[in-house]
Amino acid sequence: MTNDNHAGQIIILNGAPRSGKSSIARAIQDEFEGPWINLGVDSYNAMTPERYLPGIGLRPGGERPELEELVPFLYAALYESIAIHAGFGLNVVADLGHHDSYSQPLGILGDCARRLDGFSVLFVGVRCPLETIMQRREFKQEGRETLYVRATEEVPIPEPVQRWQDEVHRPGIYDMEVDTSVLTALECAEAIRQRLDLGIPEPSAFERIAGAR
Repeated sequence: MTNDNHAGQIIILNGAPRSGKSSIARAIQDEFEGPWINLGVDSYNAMTPERYLPGIGLRPGGERPELEELVPFLYAALYESIAIHAGFGLNVVADLGHHDSYSQPLGILGDCARRLDGFSVLFVGVRCPLETIMQRREFKQEGRETLYVRATEEVPIPEPVQRWQDEVHRPGIYDMEVDTSVLTALECAEAIRQRLDLGIPEPSAFERIAGAR
């Protein structure tokens, strides 16, 4: 599928859980001109049968190999949907956590990038220090049950949290990066808007990722 003058803009936000991706996506939907459809991990997992969760949110470490066969197909279907939406002139923002730390490499990011060949894609790395992520996790956990692994005095940074931080930004090829520990979600969105206004340099991050075999 190729781009044309009527195709929508695509923004892919990539980062670890609690790094602030979903807040940036909401700010983009609220502040940017025109309709912005959120096709991120939360909305996609809401459509995924519970027995197959966490679906595309499967964390690094290869700990659920029985789900790994399905994950590339879920990502492929999601990115084909992104392409279809953009092809109809709808703008898309997708907050995701790409990594390739499964029981064996699956090459999902490259496949996804190739599915958006010809579209205008801004690939944004959403960074956040571990200390801030842990503060956000603790705040979310207060007063309710949670699926998050809790920190303890003996293990202040749970291993799954460290794995996300280590793996989610590989290979680290982005059009731009934001740090949500120093910028609010709205400020991140504004920086993204300014980057779009300047235009994406050639080749874009997704074009380079798509070409890496």
